[in-house]
Amino acid sequence: GVTRNLTEGMAGYDLNPVFSPDGRFVAWESMERDGYEADQIRLFVLDLTNNSKTYLTEGWDNDVHNLAWNPDGTGLWFTTAVEACDQIAFISLADKKVKIVTNGIHDYQNVIPTGDALIATRMSMSQPTELYRVDPNSGEARMITATNTELLAKLDFGKPVKRWVTTTDNQKMLTWVVLPPNFDSTQSYPTLLYCQGGPQSTVSQFWSYRWNFQMMAANGYVIVAPNRRGVPGFGKAWNEQISGDYGGQNMKDYLAAIDEVAKESWADENRLGAVGASYGGFSVYWLAGNHQKRFKAFIAHDGMFNLE
Repeated sequence: GVTRNLTEGMAGYDLNPVFSPDGRFVAWESMERDGYEADQIRLFVLDLTNNSKTYLTEGWDNDVHNLAWNPDGTGLWFTTAVEACDQIAFISLADKKVKIVTNGIHDYQNVIPTGDALIATRMSMSQPTELYRVDPNSGEARMITATNTELLAKLDFGKPVKRWVTTTDNQKMLTWVVLPPNFDSTQSYPTLLYCQGGPQSTVSQFWSYRWNFQMMAANGYVIVAPNRRGVPGFGKAWNEQISGDYGGQNMKDYLAAIDEVAKESWADENRLGAVGASYGGFSVYWLAGNHQKRFKAFIAHDGMFNLE
């Protein structure tokens, strides 16, 4: 009945502990600083036999999520953002090297090692979550469940395209451009800039039951969804730049993204809109007062205001 604080002296959030199969180690997600809920998520391991802690991902500039021990206890599987797609990765206790196992345009959400394979959940902007069997060596994946296949077969989907946009400070920003179903490059489409909430959350290959890009695209819109300054997955510096600069570089990033796509012949520069919720709603409010007549419509949901 005795409670012991295993992370005494660690000021930030310590989350989601998982024990190794033999019970010797406990691994967890750890943030370094007190009061900063969007700090880099590090991987720590505690050896319960001698109470020694190891910062396993030290020197690796990315976040870890959804930890799962290898059955032999030699390392951990986890998910991490790679160019705005959440992939499965592995790190061994011995050499502390991170190996990204999967690739492709999708998000892995959870991973469970079992036997000679991994069982994982996966989604994308074009598919709700399904279960997959993943080869732990090659990363090749086979769909196990097909819960939504019959329904999805009745629908026409837009195409998400990965695009790199040059920002005002000469950085490269990954931007998703979702084209409408049956896209015709000789036509002209109204175009929506999607502003992410958070503010510090990646614009990844997520399937949303609220802000669904396919629903927007199905109504004949091109969607522009930039991973502007202040999102994880592109290094700690990119993620943290937004702190104390809500009306600054990230807003320039938004405008750089919509300006770049608006140059396309199929994007109607006279029918541009901006949409977003939470911090995205705040972004829409800000853009409404600082858009130099770029936009014809604004849609804001539960946007922040009166921050003081």
